[in-house]
Amino acid sequence: MSATTVAGATPSAFPLIRHFSVPVSRFLIRMPVTPNQVTTGSLVCALSAAWCFATPGDDTQSLGALLFFAFYLLDNCDGEIARAKGLSSRFGQYYDTFVDWLGHAALFLGLASGVAAERHSDWWLWFGAAAALGATVNYGIGLAADLQAEARQAEDAAREPRPTLAEPLAAFGFFLRELSRADFCFILILLALVDQTWLLLPAAAVGAQAYWLASFIEGIRDHHV
Repeated sequence: MSATTVAGATPSAFPLIRHFSVPVSRFLIRMPVTPNQVTTGSLVCALSAAWCFATPGDDTQSLGALLFFAFYLLDNCDGEIARAKGLSSRFGQYYDTFVDWLGHAALFLGLASGVAAERHSDWWLWFGAAAALGATVNYGIGLAADLQAEARQAEDAAREPRPTLAEPLAAFGFFLRELSRADFCFILILLALVDQTWLLLPAAAVGAQAYWLASFIEGIRDHHV
């Protein structure tokens, strides 16, 4: 893919984040930056966002939501820049998925720490730990699947078919996966605006487990096919 391909690209309606990442990528492509440097920038934004959410206060919550949006923005830009500049690499692919995992796990832990301090209850720490653990297990399952796909030389392994309604567990896992990969940052921003980010903790604590469980079952099903 050339730089002109990205510059002339028109994002589809979803994911929403691409409406922001494509214009930014057009600018960054002209700059002397590498995709891995952009990925590192996204990691800095994610960890900074987690620190903000760990610090109670309306201003820090708003700043945290903006930093997490920047994390998602740059997370999309690194791949677009890599393809446009012809700098895609195996290391970059794994570095990107590592940062995705670390950014989300840090967010849940930071958010849980902030809510626990504000509400004087350690129960929220358990919600954050469960969400981070679920994200970690899912990262491990995804990493194992990627390594297995490489061993089989499956060129289209990263393109998962959209599940049918006849497979409710797989469909639920697909929904959670696409939400967390694409536009989750907008949900965080909306909840931060109404000071209800705490809602993410029980939802993520349960959803993360359903997410990795659906992925695990789907992996077993594919293994036996």
